[in-house]
Amino acid sequence: MAVKVIMERTVSSDNQGELAELLKELRARAIRQPGYVSGETLFSVDRPGAHLVISTWESLRDWKNWEKSPERTELVGKVEALLSEPSKVTVFATTPRAIAEGV
Repeated sequence: MAVKVIMERTVSSDNQGELAELLKELRARAIRQPGYVSGETLFSVDRPGAHLVISTWESLRDWKNWEKSPERTELVGKVEALLSEPSKVTVFATTPRAIAEGV
């Protein structure tokens, strides 16, 4: 029962290069985490500086373990410092059962 994690981030044009590098580093580290399936980063065509990161995890538990890990927390702190507004994170499950069970 996979989950998809949708992260929306907005950054000024001055910080786009640095953000892109940090997002690459986050993905490189996430790939090594148990339960990581895939991920992609999209750049808005209408809203300059708007980024959407979508990652897929085998379970909600796998995502939560990565979300609270020290190595992710450190990098996300650097990402947040670059943003013009706080990140918005939404988690979607492939089935209602995945939500109820937290798996």
